[in-house]
Order: sequence, then structure tokens, then C-alpha cells
Amino acid sequence: MAVKSYKLNNGTFMPEVGLGTWRGNDDGALVQTVKTAVEMGYRHIDCAPYYANQRDIGKALKEVQVPREELFIVSKIYEHNHRPELVEGALDHILDELQLDYLDVLMMHWPFAVKPEVGFADDYGAEAIENVPIMDTWKAMEALVDKGKVRTIGVSNFNQTILEKMLPQCRILPATNQMEIHPYCQEQELVDFCKNNNIVVTAYCPLGGYKVNVMDDELIKRIADAHSCTPAQIALSWERARGIVVIPKSSNPLRLKQNLEEFVELTPDEMRMIGNIKSHERNCDPGRDFKELKWIFHPDEAECPVI
Repeated sequence: MAVKSYKLNNGTFMPEVGLGTWRGNDDGALVQTVKTAVEMGYRHIDCAPYYANQRDIGKALKEVQVPREELFIVSKIYEHNHRPELVEGALDHILDELQLDYLDVLMMHWPFAVKPEVGFADDYGAEAIENVPIMDTWKAMEALVDKGKVRTIGVSNFNQTILEKMLPQCRILPATNQMEIHPYCQEQELVDFCKNNNIVVTAYCPLGGYKVNVMDDELIKRIADAHSCTPAQIALSWERARGIVVIPKSSNPLRLKQNLEEFVELTPDEMRMIGNIKSHERNCDPGRDFKELKWIFHPDEAECPVI
């Protein structure tokens, strides 16, 4: 099955399979991984300042023989740059690291803000959280589309409650919502809501991730055996069959090729069985550490303080 693209609400096309780069340089091989991936046919590269590897990605992109207009590069505004006056400078730093003139999508990485002095630290306390209205940050991002520095804008880790309040206030609607999706974190209601509002869904951690062991699930392994393929191919094929963009990470050339090219046609029964998995686990949940952020993934328990 050829890798397809999804038309975003600004008319551009987002490739259905991208290269994830979170923790992508743990083995020091990211420059070569990006070059190998692009040479194989990857065009969608998912980045973020928090991943602390954009300079390596930029170096790789300079070395590959692919025109910029054929690439689809995504990056994100992190929490400490949510104040409107900081947004453009944050983007300029991203573009400098990636050695690019523009991004295809700029996302808001999380729907909460921290004080600028926190930076990318992971060990801050609740006192570092600050109430910058989401729409203030979003309007600053909309202005970057007007300036031609980004082709369109999106969100990440946004729940339905936030989106329902946000969308009527947007001049430019989010083109995509990137969220954790895998067989143990299926998010069907949120996926349906996004599709109904012309927001393309992107799945990060599509194979489970470092805290969630989807690849050892007995059902996934049994279906993989039936198709003579890997559990990873089953998980990715299940997500792609749901109309979701996936951004798996790997530095292994064989797995890179499998992730991009080897779509498995699952039967309706197999799709249903995976969809009925009862385990619910996620890698990323700020609400575990801060009750003040419980609202991000538990909107039934707490309400977003500012939109």
C-alpha cells in the first residue's frame, strides 16, 4: 500500500507516516537516521525544541538531496514560550536550529504554560505553572501564518473540552491535533471529534512507548503471527486504518522501511478485537505530577483554568 497524505484544512497535504524524533538521538545516530529515512521516502519529520536534537535534524536536512517543498516539517511551541510576546522568537529559534525558512506546521506542544525562566526543565514545581490564556498564544501563532513563517498551525495534547471552547474563537482553525494513541490509549471519542471538525489526528507513541508495553500484548502478537509480520506493523496498520497519521521512531533501517511501507490489511474482526482492548495506559500525563494539570487528560475531574 502506497503511503498517502491527508489534506489539511489549509489545503496542504500531510504525509500519513512521519519520523518521530523524541528521544531519537539517544544512540547518537540521529543525523544518519534522518538522512536514511529521507532517502527511503520519508517526507514528514516531527520535531520539537524539547527533544533537544533539532540542530542534528537541521544538519541532516541540509545534507539530503530533496527539495524543501517536498518535505513536511513539524515543530512546536513549548510551555515556557506561551506568552504572546515570546512566540515569534521561539519560532525563530526553531527555524535557526532546523536551518529552515518556514515550517509546514507549528503546534502548541501542551495546553498549559510555565514561567519563561523554567525553560525545558522537568523538575519544576506547581508554582512555575502560569495562566497564559490558550487563545493569547494561539493568536500569536496565527500571526506567524500571516507572516509566512509557518504554513499552518496545530495543537498537541488538547482534549475535546478545550477544543470545543477554543474553535469558535479561532481565526485559523487547528490543522492537526497530535496526541498519544496506541492500542492501550485509543482516544476514539476525541479522534471522532477531531475528524468531524476537519482536524487531522497525529499519533505520537503509536507503538506504546517507553512506559507502555503494547508490543508484548498477546492479542497483538497473535494477529501479527497470523499475518507473518511484527506487532509494530499491526499497531501502525490499525492506527492508519483509523485514518490517523503516525510518527513512529526508529534508527534501525529495516524497521524504518517496515514502518513506512508495510501496511497490513487487517480484517474487520481484527480491527474490532484491537478496538476492544480494555487496558488503558499512557506514557505522558502531567496530571500525575501536578493536580493543577489534572484537567489535561481528566477533564471529567478538573476544568481547564484559561482558554
